[in-house]
Amino acid sequence: MKISAAVLRGPEDLYSIEELDLPEPDAGQILVRIVASGFCHTDAVPRRAPADAAFKPLVTGHEGAGIVERVGADVSNIVVGDHIILSYDSCGECARCLAEQPFFCDHFVSLNIVGADQQNSSTTDAGGGSVRTRWFGQSSFATYAIANVRNSTVVDKDLPLETLCPLGCGIQTGAGTAANIFGIVPGQSLVVFGTGGVGMAAIMMARALGADTIIAVDLKQGRLDTARECGATHTVLAGTEDVETVVAEAAPGGVDFSFDTTGRPDILLQAVNCIRQGGVCAQVGGTKDLVIPAVALNGKMLTRVIEGNAVPQKFIPQLIGLWRDGLLPLERIIKTFPLADINAAEQASADGSVIKPVIVPRRA
Repeated sequence: MKISAAVLRGPEDLYSIEELDLPEPDAGQILVRIVASGFCHTDAVPRRAPADAAFKPLVTGHEGAGIVERVGADVSNIVVGDHIILSYDSCGECARCLAEQPFFCDHFVSLNIVGADQQNSSTTDAGGGSVRTRWFGQSSFATYAIANVRNSTVVDKDLPLETLCPLGCGIQTGAGTAANIFGIVPGQSLVVFGTGGVGMAAIMMARALGADTIIAVDLKQGRLDTARECGATHTVLAGTEDVETVVAEAAPGGVDFSFDTTGRPDILLQAVNCIRQGGVCAQVGGTKDLVIPAVALNGKMLTRVIEGNAVPQKFIPQLIGLWRDGLLPLERIIKTFPLADINAAEQASADGSVIKPVIVPRRA
């Protein structure tokens, strides 16, 4: 079928809006009319492809939400007309998936980013060339997408998909870090470095879980003001205030948890220094080598986060419940863009002027 999609043809290229020919859903797949899709920093990963790599045109987007229009063979638990929030893909067959840990799927990278399913696609452009449309099992910067049952969560039809689409990755990652990795309980403390969508979700969830001290660190005062509205009890304007001094005053002895969403090695060391002995530091984002002095980790734990250790079909409904209760105020961080303005949305995501851009394919 003919669809409109934002195609990335090279690491330095702007997205181009093109007409593509999308195949019919195969067994275990569904065709989704995309209502909205969040722009996540991970959507910029293809721009960091090695210079000697043969870049293949692709459609990114992996926080899609929409309405099911067709189902393939062997699909019984999703029907035409269902409203869906899409998330990461998993195989469902490896030991980790069978242990209900799809975020540790043996084939996570293959299915979501660089594997054979990503390299080969029967989707074609106007000239008959192949375009990859299996990014995170969805490629949702388009009017329609093929998704798998395993990366789809059915939600109530009265929910605003433009608001809730980021639950599929960024929000689930931040909130999941607070809930599933840290396991925050009332009275505990947290410092978050970087108040983008992931960091802001961690702040929201920490407040919902009853954290007593929540410290937000960022370079932008406007984002820190929003962090206050979302649950931060203290803020630190990076480059102007010393975060370790603020932490020492707010949580003598160190915070229970720290979360670095910047991906910068120097910031990660700060994040480790801020936690008490027995505390946990989590890190997400970035691709640079991380060098930490051994002594800095004495009695402390450090982990890299994958999707907030969240099982989407279980965690997304929990997040929706928090949103309904006013504890996940996503409206404060979202700005929508029509598909035609996807390059402006990407720039807003990169420069931090918008915390969570959301692409709305059919918006005029």
